[in-house]
Amino acid sequence: MHNDLPNIRGSYRLNADLSKQCWFQVGGPADLLFKPLDSEDLASFLIQYKNATPIFILGVGSNILINDQGFRGCVIRLGRGFSYIKRDGNNIICGAGSLDINVARYALEEGLGGLEFLSGIPGTIGGALAMNAGAYGREIVEVLVNATAINKQGESKIFSPDEIGYSYRNKALDEDWIFIEATLKAIPTDSAIISSIMDGIQQQRQQTQPIKSRTSGSTFRNPHGHKAWELIDAASCRGLTIGGAQVSTMHCNFFINTGGASAQNIIDLIATVKQRVYEHSGVMLHEEIKII
Repeated sequence: MHNDLPNIRGSYRLNADLSKQCWFQVGGPADLLFKPLDSEDLASFLIQYKNATPIFILGVGSNILINDQGFRGCVIRLGRGFSYIKRDGNNIICGAGSLDINVARYALEEGLGGLEFLSGIPGTIGGALAMNAGAYGREIVEVLVNATAINKQGESKIFSPDEIGYSYRNKALDEDWIFIEATLKAIPTDSAIISSIMDGIQQQRQQTQPIKSRTSGSTFRNPHGHKAWELIDAASCRGLTIGGAQVSTMHCNFFINTGGASAQNIIDLIATVKQRVYEHSGVMLHEEIKII
């Protein structure tokens, strides 16, 4: 598929190892990895790209599980050119490649509150926009003014939250749209208050989540009226192991690669836990992480 690749200003890598691009550190290669220099470079690539193979957008790989066979197609990784953060009045404008925690820290420096919850979400703004990411009682939809996206024809459009059609960890907007920028609303707040909230979030994460392990955060969405971790625990799955994959003993909605796990080990563990939870409680869990 490397014949007739579009002319770009960013970089290409053929047969790229995706295990280095995701937090589980598992998965096979992508046929092509493209890192656009900026949004114009991305739009130009999309207009020129005539290959019939699929395209997948990858952030920092914090909620992705890539299978052992890898990805037959083009993975687009939004890097440095999409990692800007700037202030506009009481709003913050940030590129989709910006880390959530860096946006929270920038808001702290600017004395802008309301975005502290982002410091508890491991990932990028683009990923947060794609799945309505949330933590500590808040979701991205609550602070989103608008988001800019590019479609596969290279056309750019600004969307309101209503147009994106957010629901719990989901959106209605067509997958053809690639988020490149967000405008987030914030409130002038005393920096000491913001700092205290962010410190509390980090303490809670350290005490309740295996954040130093190779994990992709919450494996399952919380079903209506339930907490996924409680259902998993009640089904006696805490610490359950398949190969090198384990249900965390610290937080059983976190699955971890204890070392040497294959993607299939993790996929099998997910399937086993879903089955055990369903047999125990009658509730079918649905993945929050994306399996590619």
